Amino acid sequence: MAELEFNVEARTSGKHWSRGLRRDKKVPAIVYGPKIKNVNISLLESEVVKFAKQQYDNAIFILKSADSRLNNLKVLKKSSDVHPVSRRPVHLDLFALDLTKTVRVFVEVRYEGKAIGIKEGGILNTVKREVEVECLPTDIPKFLSIDISNLGVGDSLHASELKMPENVKLITLTHETLCTIVVVAEEVVTVATPVEGAAASAAPGAEGAAATPGAAAAPAAVGAKTEEKKK
Repeated sequence: MAELEFNVEARTSGKHWSRGLRRDKKVPAIVYGPKIKNVNISLLESEVVKFAKQQYDNAIFILKSADSRLNNLKVLKKSSDVHPVSRRPVHLDLFALDLTKTVRVFVEVRYEGKAIGIKEGGILNTVKREVEVECLPTDIPKFLSIDISNLGVGDSLHASELKMPENVKLITLTHETLCTIVVVAEEVVTVATPVEGAAASAAPGAEGAAATPGAAAAPAAVGAKTEEKKK
């Protein structure tokens, strides 16, 4: 894994100072590790954005600083927070490495080839895009690849089928599913068909309903004639 550089400065902690840093296009961060006390630092936002892509997630960075505690320190990015709206970086955690000690990191899984099941109408359902491994910092792989060419519909691959590089230990449970080939069921739309005779059976009722108002009106007419006779 390539070694890259971050230019950093020690900083004062606190929300007030952090807001000021962001106004100056800098990102507040922290460095921590087994051989160093937590140190609050800042670095240029442009550098954080430059190395925000997944390919740099497990890269080893060398810190350059006027502070002797930080200068030439080798670190890994452990987490990065971004603003939910602007997507600008707002904080960074850096882990100070001991190159003689193993670390646990998540490594991207890449699926190679085109599965037989896809040609048969299935689709690739990716369950895991990365797995956890343990190794020395200098042995961290950029990615792990696995061939899916022989997968038919209903077939799946598991973590146990990954080919691990030398000196790299898989931490993700071996029985966990990486991907499957599935078929998407087509949605069937049912259109209701009128039952024969339904319209005919409804007609007499309609006629009866129409006749009822007329029948109700008859007594009123008779009553009117009776009143005329009384007069």
